[in-house]
Amino acid sequence: MKDRCSVVSALLERYHDQDVTEEERRLVEDHLSQCPSCRDLLSTTAQIGTLIKLPIQEASERADFDRTWMMIRREIEKREPLPWWESLGGWLKASLFSWKRAWVPAMAAALIVVGLIVGPILLEDQSPLKISSVEYVESADYNVMIYEGEKGNVTIIWLFDRSDEEVPAS
Repeated sequence: MKDRCSVVSALLERYHDQDVTEEERRLVEDHLSQCPSCRDLLSTTAQIGTLIKLPIQEASERADFDRTWMMIRREIEKREPLPWWESLGGWLKASLFSWKRAWVPAMAAALIVVGLIVGPILLEDQSPLKISSVEYVESADYNVMIYEGEKGNVTIIWLFDRSDEEVPAS
């Protein structure tokens, strides 16, 4: 029963304000019919609600809203209307100031995106590509040609036998 009391006591304030679902309302009403301590707690909640609402109702009954509104209207009518350019300037200042809070994160996000796009390009090795090189060495027995690729990962060596040289036709 104590577990059920803790569940219902958490719902009592909302039940009093009629802010519960139909299922919660049935649960609270079933429990209240069997538990006097929860009924007392609901009664206390109702008394506290009355103590809070009573001064507010009395103050609103004593307040003269018509007179207050008349005083506000008189103050508004006393003021001279601003020229259109001054009222437009005030409106622009107010609207731009409210947008400043949105501009700061937007600019930060834009800078991050630009950095992510441009950063790798700037950090890339910009040195000119290594040019392929070909070396040719002549010797008495063999002629040698060495080819090294641009990135240094390919090397080809040709050996030419001197006997393969073209002999001029006579």
